[in-house]
Amino acid sequence: MAFDIEEELKKLPAKPGVYLMHDADDTIIYVGKAVSLKNRVRQYFQESRAKRRGPKIEQMISLIDHFEYIVTDSELEALVLECNLIKEHRPKYNTMLMDDKSYPFIKVTVQEDYPRILIARTMKKDKAKYFGPYTSGLAVKETVELIRKLYQIRVCNKKLPRDQGKDRPCLYYHIHQCKAPCQGYVTKEEYQAQIRQALDFLNGNFKDIIKELHEKMMQESEALNFEKAKEYRDMIDNIRRIGERQKITNSDSEDKDVIALAMDQEDAVAQIFFIRSGKLIGREHYYLHIGEEDTSDQVLLSFIKQFYAGTPFVPRELMISEEIGDRELMEEYLGKKRGGRVYIRVPKKGSKEKLVELAERNAQIVLNQDRERIKREESRTLGAMKEISDWLDLPGLERIEAYDISNISGFQSVGSMVVYEKGRPKRADYRKFRIKSVQGPNDYARMEEVLGRRFQRGIQEDSGFERLPDLIMMDGGRGQVNVALEVLDRLGLSVPVCGMVKDDKHRTRGLYYQNVEIPIDRNSEGFKLITRIQDEAHRFAIEYHRLLRSKGQVHSILDDIPGIGPSRRKALMRHFQSLEDVRNASEEELSKIPSMNARAARQVYEFFHH
Repeated sequence: MAFDIEEELKKLPAKPGVYLMHDADDTIIYVGKAVSLKNRVRQYFQESRAKRRGPKIEQMISLIDHFEYIVTDSELEALVLECNLIKEHRPKYNTMLMDDKSYPFIKVTVQEDYPRILIARTMKKDKAKYFGPYTSGLAVKETVELIRKLYQIRVCNKKLPRDQGKDRPCLYYHIHQCKAPCQGYVTKEEYQAQIRQALDFLNGNFKDIIKELHEKMMQESEALNFEKAKEYRDMIDNIRRIGERQKITNSDSEDKDVIALAMDQEDAVAQIFFIRSGKLIGREHYYLHIGEEDTSDQVLLSFIKQFYAGTPFVPRELMISEEIGDRELMEEYLGKKRGGRVYIRVPKKGSKEKLVELAERNAQIVLNQDRERIKREESRTLGAMKEISDWLDLPGLERIEAYDISNISGFQSVGSMVVYEKGRPKRADYRKFRIKSVQGPNDYARMEEVLGRRFQRGIQEDSGFERLPDLIMMDGGRGQVNVALEVLDRLGLSVPVCGMVKDDKHRTRGLYYQNVEIPIDRNSEGFKLITRIQDEAHRFAIEYHRLLRSKGQVHSILDDIPGIGPSRRKALMRHFQSLEDVRNASEEELSKIPSMNARAARQVYEFFHH
């Protein structure tokens, strides 16, 4: 079903997140963030805003074919995710970010005996703990200074304990902001306890600190020391900014997939977040049809099996929304495919649990908002097939093949075969035929040739022809149906055949089946599907015919004969003057033509007579 922008705009949630604009080739051309997806995305398609947009944006909007979005918990997460997606996809209409310097981290060097607290611009695999990224560099700087003061963390770059006692203690010791581990004035255990308090602070446990700073602010305000009170107020604001955690970028820099499920009694949606090198770079969602007795853990396990059976990359860790059966067996299977250990985990706390919850929430949004669209699509496809099945009394109808002939302006005739499975076109199974044996305006004979070639190859189980249809639809009535039945009978096949009968205005009015014309409801989904099949068969035939005509007289049917190149083709046409004369020539006559030999003559003769 085509993407209806107006319809999809109505479904946008008023939540923070990231939106991705796609063109008709499904290329991402723009990535943006929004405090409210509903308001921001709608603005692109409002005519009232057209005058205020520049030519670049106007051009981008003209190329938008469809969009998608990812809901986040905060504007900060949307900002970080936007950055990750821009770097991953490099959309044409985005201003490209140069590097990560816009997003500072707080780094705690826990791998050292006497750790330090630093500001970092990038995350490295150095066993340190990273917090962030954060949107405000100033807030990070002032918060790091506050933490150093509160917990008396060293600021020097000395290698401890190697450099202990080599120099005198620095100024920070004398102003009581460092306990001088460089001199051995504090034990390793005592200093590590201070670091644990600082880590606790960075993990969000700072209520006591904020309460203390608030009391000091009020005291200074009452004493009319407003400048000092303002300093305390700014400290509180900075701490709260730092406390705004995000889940989009992870400090462990590992590859992970986050999988969550949303389901109801009939349908389910599986949502996957792809985390690469610690960054969320994309997502996909998949619709699943489930049985009444299927449990969520069974559906989740089934999805994991199917998804990773068809994907070449398996990450080191899968974070899923609930426990599944055969977890250890799945870990072993995925580990063999990856070539290394794979862990399947259900996070119970922290940012990982929040990330799984975010995936769950996005899955639920897709399920809720697309349920109606899914039902409509099923009505157009499976529901329409069921109607046709009932009209013709053909239970279990799944695959339909339809045929058409095109012979515009007397140019070489062609035939088309289109395939619909479960109400949807299966273009990989479409086939086209160039008419070889029929001369003159005889559509019945042309159709007989096309059907004969198609089903003969089906009997021989040639690749692409081996599966037979549940129903054949002919463009026409009694005559076309009888031609098809004769071909099938000759080949010993039994396939139901019906004709798509048209009225005086060339519109489908009914189905001709078993010598009876069955009237059909023009307002039904079954009628609409028949019309689509009929139009598609005609379009495919016309398209192929135009392709051949565009090649002009440069291309000859002789070009399709193995072993007949340009020189032999010219020699044949120079001698026989017409294709009809070539067709009527004997093998002996053909072999006497310059540049021809016995083998080439046999190939030409067999091409026209077999």
